[in-house]
Amino acid sequence: MSEPFVFHVALANEAATAGLMADLALLLGPGDVIALSGDLGAGKTSAARALIRYLAQDDDYEVPSPTFTLAQHYDLAPFAVLHADLYRIGDPSELEEIGLAPLPERAVTLIEWPERAPELLPADRIAITLSHRPALGSAARAAEITGYGAARAKVERLAALRQFLDLAGQIDARRQRMPGDASTRSYARLFKGDAVAILMNSPRRPDGPALYNGQSYSAAVHLAEDIKPFVAIANGLRQRGYSAPEIYHADLDEGFLITEDLGRAVFIDGDPPAPIVERYEAAVDMLAALHHAPLPEVLPLAPQIDYTVPPFDNEAMTIEVGLMLEWYLPDRNVTVTDALRADFERLWRDLFARLTGVPRTWVLRDFHSPNLIWLEQRLGIARVGLIDFQDTVMGPAAYDVVSLLQDARIDVPEPVEIALLARYARARKTADPAFDPAAFVAQYAIMSAQRNTRLLGTFARLNRRDGKPHYLRHQPRAWTYLNRALAHPGLAAYRQWCATHMPAPAA
Repeated sequence: MSEPFVFHVALANEAATAGLMADLALLLGPGDVIALSGDLGAGKTSAARALIRYLAQDDDYEVPSPTFTLAQHYDLAPFAVLHADLYRIGDPSELEEIGLAPLPERAVTLIEWPERAPELLPADRIAITLSHRPALGSAARAAEITGYGAARAKVERLAALRQFLDLAGQIDARRQRMPGDASTRSYARLFKGDAVAILMNSPRRPDGPALYNGQSYSAAVHLAEDIKPFVAIANGLRQRGYSAPEIYHADLDEGFLITEDLGRAVFIDGDPPAPIVERYEAAVDMLAALHHAPLPEVLPLAPQIDYTVPPFDNEAMTIEVGLMLEWYLPDRNVTVTDALRADFERLWRDLFARLTGVPRTWVLRDFHSPNLIWLEQRLGIARVGLIDFQDTVMGPAAYDVVSLLQDARIDVPEPVEIALLARYARARKTADPAFDPAAFVAQYAIMSAQRNTRLLGTFARLNRRDGKPHYLRHQPRAWTYLNRALAHPGLAAYRQWCATHMPAPAA
């Protein structure tokens, strides 16, 4: 086992303690254990309360001391939290009664007075020891943070994050948690005076083991495994007049960014949420403009360092749709035989062959409502703010049009989809008389079938592999979109295969 990693932080007041705990929360995940030690009044409960309130996104969230209840449970959006105080534990048998023996696997556990039950502490844990620093003020504290076992890496990253924030002049900023996505990235808003910025934590991490010709899934399908593609594409978009966030500070090796905050105005409204058509029209116009101009495959990243936009080639697209066979069909109790797999792959080879010679452009990959910000004060297509494009590849223009008009997170009514698709085709035809709308619609159908087949498998994988069942609620929508695509005559063979082998998702 590796040696523990230790670093020290001076905390001038409660706001500094809250900042430290918010930074730690940015790096946590289910199963993490934090042991909080220190004398009476050292600030253990205040530190735990700050972390819980950060996760709850509520500075007034009620977090009572668990001194008398022994344990408090919080069902928060990113993960559950168990906050325990062992000061009054008299017998180890009491630990089971309060849900600490064994420790919960799907929660973050905060333990005050851990020395009262040392046998409870796992080998992999984060220990924070708080102590008074009266010479610096009545509210001043010092924190010693230690990472044991596998938690050493998180504490090392916490130290690197604190150094990054300090160098960027943001160590004293107030943090506010932002919802994450399906990746390992996490985000916070930073408030300092009247200025607001976004902190992105993007640790380098491949998506799964090397199962695809010696590559992880993310490498095989060209998903970003570090922060460098985001920086390169952001700069490239801004240089061409598109509204990607400005990057204020970057640590390319550690994977930390501080960027412009584009705001919170979204492209959907209502309950259930539906497209705001005016904003979707602007997004369609933006895509048409982006796809009309030739775009480079190589972009500058840093002095004397370039970034090459990877190709969205047939191999990558085939591996993506293969998630249907790996995850979705087994979930629907379908046995994937060699013959079924061979037939599936043959059908997709034929479909992808029809894309040969189709012009390639930047495919931003997840061009849909969660990743679009409405910038009312800007003009024209600059009103479309872009925040998630690190997975950009060189591929068919139709893919991003599908991403927008068949939004994986909300229902886009078919008449709205058709009207917006026609708007896109008119814009392209106006800019380039050689543009062929009928050929583009055929490409759109193929890309729709590809994307929604992949999404059905992706949502099944997020549920079963990653413990994120809430993604299953999007499967019926992807199924509906897939069936819209299958109505195109060019997909008749795949339509028959799906009717024979692919059951509908659970209601």
